[in-house]
Amino acid sequence: MRSPFRAMTAVALAALCVAGMVTTATAGSGPARTDGYGYSAVRRNIPAKAVRFQVSSPDVRDGGALPATHWANGFGCDNPNQPVRLGWTGAPAGTRGYAVTLFDPDAPTGSGFWHWLVWDIPASATRLGATPPPGAVSGTGDAGVAGYFGPCPPVGDIAHHYQFTVYALDVPSLALAPTTPPAVSSHVLGYARLTATVQR
Repeated sequence: MRSPFRAMTAVALAALCVAGMVTTATAGSGPARTDGYGYSAVRRNIPAKAVRFQVSSPDVRDGGALPATHWANGFGCDNPNQPVRLGWTGAPAGTRGYAVTLFDPDAPTGSGFWHWLVWDIPASATRLGATPPPGAVSGTGDAGVAGYFGPCPPVGDIAHHYQFTVYALDVPSLALAPTTPPAVSSHVLGYARLTATVQR
């Protein structure tokens, strides 16, 4: 039987610190809001020793606006909800698997919003698209659905910065159910990130 600490660590591994997100609840920090929403900064918690590698997409450039074909079909949006295609290179030696996440730190929730969680991606993989590779697990994000759920920020809100992050891990499998909730974790050897913006 696993100890409570090991169980908590396993749960935490599901999201693999998609920026290692923990809320700081620092009201008034970050961009100014004029729409009635407050702002809470979200602090990254990726290990300092994590190696940075490269990720790119044929669908969006880093820092660019995300095309509407990749926005959600739900929560007030009516779009195709096509997953963004990602490809990566330069992962550190010792990588035994990957996880990919999509996180919105600007969501007016106080803790951001998790849109996409995929883990147990084989170490041999160098890309992710609409269909995860065999053995990969599509987790359940904050929208309550497994798999990709695109952006749909509130109308009139500030531009949201959607972080597509690829994590290189020192384990081949997390052995977690798709319903495991997002949280912070360790096991990250390196990461690659692409950020895209959406504003309605």
